[in-house]
Amino acid sequence: MSGDVTPSLLIVEDDAVLRARLARALRERGFEVREAPDGETALELARSDPPEHAVVDLRMPGISGLEVVQALKQLEPSTIVVVLTGYGSIATALEAVRLGATHYLTKPADADEIVAAFAKGGAPVTPPEETTPASLARVEWEHINRVLADCGGNVSQAARLLGIHRRSLQRKLSKYPLPR
Repeated sequence: MSGDVTPSLLIVEDDAVLRARLARALRERGFEVREAPDGETALELARSDPPEHAVVDLRMPGISGLEVVQALKQLEPSTIVVVLTGYGSIATALEAVRLGATHYLTKPADADEIVAAFAKGGAPVTPPEETTPASLARVEWEHINRVLADCGGNVSQAARLLGIHRRSLQRKLSKYPLPR
């Protein structure tokens, strides 16, 4: 970043490790970074001093990322918002764009991708008018992987939460492995 003014940035991410890593990397790239572990904290920070840029995780406990995007844009319409989405929530990311986000990136996004998305701030992503609904198998696969991720990769715990036998879950996972 060039110039005498340091651009302000608010990172809203419930994963403390990812939030700290992004904050450090974006500070190194010239941003004045504030961090929020949830939507409520983010909105308190933004009300006192609206950020010029924001990185918002869509899936958080409490206030959703969609609500945070909408509130940030109401507080300061010029805030450039980039949303981060986990695998399988592109439809939600597109909804965030409709609510005012400039871009969305899938996790894991690095600081260079985020800075590039901010640089495109004047040219928002145009969501497609119609999206093809996901197949039932695709929705099931995404749900299974979301639950598995929430369980920290513990197959037995995920199987209990999904209400299926551990071996059945292992078969489903081996049939459609996670993309690398």
